[in-house]
Amino acid sequence: MASSCGKKKPRVPIIASVVPFLLLLVSFSLVSATHGGNGTRTQALFGARDELRAYRRVMARAARMKMASVKTIQSPDDGDAIDCVPSHLQPAFDHPKLRGQKPEDEPAERPRGSAAAAAQDQEEAVFFPQAWSDGGESCPEGTVPVRRTTERDVLRCSSARRFGMKPRASNVRRDSTSSGHEHAVGYVTGDQFYGAKASLNVWSAKVASAAEFSLSQIWVISGSFGNDLNTIEAGWQVSPELYGDNNPRFFTYWTSDAYQETGCYNLYCSGFVQTNNRIAIGAAISPTSVYNGRQFDISLLIWKDPRRGHWWLQLGSGPLVGYWPSFLFTHLGGHANMVQFGGEVVNSRPSGSHTPTQMGSGHFPREGFNRAAYFRNVQVVDWDNSLVPAAALRLVADHPGCYDIQGGYNRAWGNYFYYGGPGRNVHCP
Repeated sequence: MASSCGKKKPRVPIIASVVPFLLLLVSFSLVSATHGGNGTRTQALFGARDELRAYRRVMARAARMKMASVKTIQSPDDGDAIDCVPSHLQPAFDHPKLRGQKPEDEPAERPRGSAAAAAQDQEEAVFFPQAWSDGGESCPEGTVPVRRTTERDVLRCSSARRFGMKPRASNVRRDSTSSGHEHAVGYVTGDQFYGAKASLNVWSAKVASAAEFSLSQIWVISGSFGNDLNTIEAGWQVSPELYGDNNPRFFTYWTSDAYQETGCYNLYCSGFVQTNNRIAIGAAISPTSVYNGRQFDISLLIWKDPRRGHWWLQLGSGPLVGYWPSFLFTHLGGHANMVQFGGEVVNSRPSGSHTPTQMGSGHFPREGFNRAAYFRNVQVVDWDNSLVPAAALRLVADHPGCYDIQGGYNRAWGNYFYYGGPGRNVHCP
């Protein structure tokens, strides 16, 4: 699940930004002329031109968002610019099936859980720590915060055509480490699931290179692990390539064809419809958890509206963030057949020494509370729209010497697990 891009840096003149793509055109021409025939030359030229056209499309959309903005908020910590865009003009409504529409009303019926858990989640949801809103800033009612896309965001990516998308080689298999993806996760499978919920603490995980990332998230999954895989994902991630820094950021993702041609991170494409004016998807989470100090949770709930069929993202039992329209999906148009919770990293050095990129806090589960990363109150939504414990949770770590996982149950935390690790160490050379 590697990224293909994104972050706010000082503005670069548009002509300077196009130069690398023009050089790309020339270099493809020279390489193909030296090493290939007419067919290879033509393919390379068309590929480079597609990149340039994709770049222009991305920047045109960014310009539309900036022009539509009724207010811009400059994040004090990370340099992000947050544009407050009228909700009916957000990127989701570029989709042919959504053009000319407005966000739907929030569902009246939400998943049922215990009163005690609901009260705790409601209290936590009042404070969702993000850098851009530290000074009490928010977007006006009727608008949504959109993190501004810059030229440098696109140029930082390996492909403008796949800006904001994961590589086609991405996978969510808990037993697979193809393309250097390594996991420590808990999962439930073999049933009909209509959502998932958990609280997870946020850390400033150290990522060794721009080609790697570290994330902690919930996956809601349906279909086979072939090209028909549907997923909905949300959590926090550190991705230098996508955001241009090493801050942990709140993110979403979706795909309906195993990351081939559909879906994207956050609001980088049409799809996810945001309804909340106080939460910026893709923005940095601040403050974060401190080793041997205070812990900061985010409580996430993904659930399927039984009336309209859309998949909603909610902060615990508190405010809704937005929804994935049901028409985006094939298998998830009905229900999920797997839910997964936990951490993932990309190890870009599959041969030789292992990456020191951290998962979670960078400490092993055995260190416990205040030191290791955790998921607590791990639940699923059943056929009756009720939250129930993920009682059959299975725990798997691809490389326990690098990143491990240990779970348990208690009355305060329900089903929980600690997970993560430092990557390269004496047990993970």
